[in-house]
Amino acid sequence: MSSIGSARKPTIRDVAAVAGVSHGTVSRVINGGHWVSPEARAAVEEAIRTTGYTANHAARTLATGKSNSLAFLLTESQQLLFSDPTFALLLRGATAALAERSMTLVLLIADTAQEQLSVERYVSAGHVDGVLLVSSHASDSLLATLVATGVPTVCSGIPQQGDVVVPHVAIDEIEAARTMTSHLIERGHRRIALITGPLDTPGGRLRLEGFREELGDRFDPELVETGSYEAASGDAAMERLLERAPDIDAVFAASDVMAVGAIEALRRAGRRVPEDVAVAGFDDSGLAETHRPPLTTVRQPWSQISSTMVDMVLDIINGTPREPVVLPTSLVVRESA
Repeated sequence: MSSIGSARKPTIRDVAAVAGVSHGTVSRVINGGHWVSPEARAAVEEAIRTTGYTANHAARTLATGKSNSLAFLLTESQQLLFSDPTFALLLRGATAALAERSMTLVLLIADTAQEQLSVERYVSAGHVDGVLLVSSHASDSLLATLVATGVPTVCSGIPQQGDVVVPHVAIDEIEAARTMTSHLIERGHRRIALITGPLDTPGGRLRLEGFREELGDRFDPELVETGSYEAASGDAAMERLLERAPDIDAVFAASDVMAVGAIEALRRAGRRVPEDVAVAGFDDSGLAETHRPPLTTVRQPWSQISSTMVDMVLDIINGTPREPVVLPTSLVVRESA
């Protein structure tokens, strides 16, 4: 039971008294700050629970100039948010990382020009302290606007914005694509096709580059099709590839979702996976393991990507510069290849 009477709401000083620490320590815990011992943090969190204290976020925003929230910004369609499980994995990881700091994550979608303008106004008005940009296209102006207005921003993947320098958390896209292509070659496949993502995105461009580098003189541009990271685009790309090159014996799709679409097209064409055509994906988003057949794929460290992005943007907000971070991937071999 709370030791604070019901006649008034408990204050930060009430929490400090119950926890046996200074109100400054309580403030640092509430605001996700550093320099708090695990023991003190545990005492404060228990005191918050027992007193029923809730922070006055409006007052704190006025006092500190901070909203205590970050934006999870997706420059894709709402449909892709729900159809591609990779975004849900990043969203879940970022939400968990911020919950540990008693901070809030705000989901923003900016697919159209009107949506991007609305997001620019919202973010520039100070409604969030920083932005986690989880998708970006070379044609987008939103990233440059965020940088120009001084909004602390961290990207997932290497941003493609010319001279704009933005801290980012990425995987080694080229090496990951080379590893998967090498695996297919080692399995004896000779006519290997690629369904790449949009070429104005880091994953689309760099996975194609790694595929081409690994094949060397054997690279055939006729065996490359571009998709949009959606299952229907993988299906349509596979149909086009089969029309041009019916002797394909392996397909590397730049996402698990597109790999699933490619398998549907192969089944309609009477091709068995993996007996006739091996199919490999990219992401290991959960879909790869549950699909039949289970997909050989490249595993991205989703939890580490999102938590590193959160750490990075919070450091930038607090005035600590951060260098780009590149995280490793791993090859996961399953039945499809």
